[in-house]
Amino acid sequence: MERTGAVMARLRASEPMLGPSERRVAQVLLARPAEVSGWSTSELAVASQTSPATVIRACQSLGFRGFQHLRLELARATPEQESAEPHAVGMLFDEAIDALRLARDSVDPAAIERAVDLLSGARRLVLVGNGFSGPPLQDAALRIATLGRSVEAPIDALAQQFTTHGLGPADAVLAVSYSGANAQTLAACRAAVERGARVVAVTSFGSSPIARAATLAITTATAPGGHEVDPFLSRLAHQVVLQGVHDGLAQRLGRGSTADMRHVVADALADD
Repeated sequence: MERTGAVMARLRASEPMLGPSERRVAQVLLARPAEVSGWSTSELAVASQTSPATVIRACQSLGFRGFQHLRLELARATPEQESAEPHAVGMLFDEAIDALRLARDSVDPAAIERAVDLLSGARRLVLVGNGFSGPPLQDAALRIATLGRSVEAPIDALAQQFTTHGLGPADAVLAVSYSGANAQTLAACRAAVERGARVVAVTSFGSSPIARAATLAITTATAPGGHEVDPFLSRLAHQVVLQGVHDGLAQRLGRGSTADMRHVVADALADD
């Protein structure tokens, strides 16, 4: 990725070698880089008093594949304006980015690969999670089902325990718990382990009870800040891990496994 100085230096160095029309394009680029990064080809043509075709030729003469390539490099290289008073939503996005970066550094990719190994060959695959971990788990169950893989994800906490009590050595459980200490989720996982089933746990705390009970624990670390009750920033990391498990299962099953699911989505769309 080129920095602002490098991109602008390339433009300045190449400008004298351009023809009159293309030079006007380069002059606008040099004078208004921050604005150009948000323009279309036609808007740059108007500002430089040329044509869209001339804009494209000028960009290619400057060493870019075309205007969109140049526009992308300008957007990457031009520093954003800092707001005097950052908006609360913008700060929230920054916190989310920081949380995901922390999780990226904490999660062991090999653990996700091993999780796929444990889950892919299971006769029965049961997903368990309660409280704020429930919605991400249900979402993961739906996406795994699109692979043509049979999956069970009881919503009720007692139903989760009833289901795991009926598992055996050929089965597997995927559990999610932020604290790793949710009593209902932990009871379901322990029931599965006692019956020989493999348990993969996604949690934010490596020393938690569920991490100790599981066959394999994927730890994301806990994100600082966020809501006082709902650890939603940490749940973002859990969702990425679940997507990683989904993608691994998809590779094992093959892309053709989703072919029969496309018509399900198409049939769900209203004609009018």
